Amino acid sequence: MEHPFFKKSKKEQKRIQALVISLALVLILLVAIISYKTGLLFIGILFFSILLSIIAPFLDVPAMQASGKLKYHAPLFLSEAQKNGEITIHGGSLFDYVFVIDKTLNGKQRTNFILQNYIQGLLHLIETLKDEDPNLKIKGTSYIINTRTANKLGFEVQKLDFMQTIILRFNYFNLLISHSIAKNKLSFPSLKNTRTFETTLQELTARKSYMELLNQKLEHTT
Repeated sequence: MEHPFFKKSKKEQKRIQALVISLALVLILLVAIISYKTGLLFIGILFFSILLSIIAPFLDVPAMQASGKLKYHAPLFLSEAQKNGEITIHGGSLFDYVFVIDKTLNGKQRTNFILQNYIQGLLHLIETLKDEDPNLKIKGTSYIINTRTANKLGFEVQKLDFMQTIILRFNYFNLLISHSIAKNKLSFPSLKNTRTFETTLQELTARKSYMELLNQKLEHTT
C-alpha cells in the first residue's frame, strides 16, 4: 500500500500543507486576541505550544522524507537514516494516521491495521538491511505494541529516558488525537504504557517467519 499523501502531486501536497498552516494561523490569531482581551496571556502561550505539536508532523515528516532523513517501510512505519551503528524506527505520526487509516474501520480493525503496518514495515526493513552488520542495533518507542508482542518480535523492553519522557509530555495532545483516531473514539493515551524497544538485526531476522505468519493472520482482521 502506497502512502496516500505521497500519491498526490507535489502541487496538491503543497496546497494541503498551506491549508494546514493557514488554519493554524487563524486559530492562533483568534486565541491571541482572546488572551489579550482577557489578560490571560498564558492561555495563548499554552495553545500555541499545543497547536505547534499537532501541526509539526504535517510539515516535518514530508520534508524529512524528501531529504532522506526518514524512510517509509510501510505507510505507518518509518526509520531514520542509520547513525553510529544504530537505526531508530517510528510508528506513523498524526500526519500518517490522518491520511492512511480508513475512516470506515472500527476501533479494533484500526488497531489491527496499525499493527499489521508495523509488521509489514519490519519485514521490509529486514529485507533492505539484509547485507548490513547482523549486530546493527534497532530501537523504537511505541504505545501500540505491548511487551509480550514486542518480545515475540525479538525486542527487549528498555526504560524511557528523561528526554524521551519530556518529549512525550510535550506531544501529549498530538498523541491524544492519534490515539483517538486509532481507537475510533475519544481515547486518552497513558504515557506509562509507552515503551522503548531495542533489538539487533540478527534477532529481528530470526523472527521473520513469525512475522510473516502474523501478517497473514492480521490480513483477515481489517
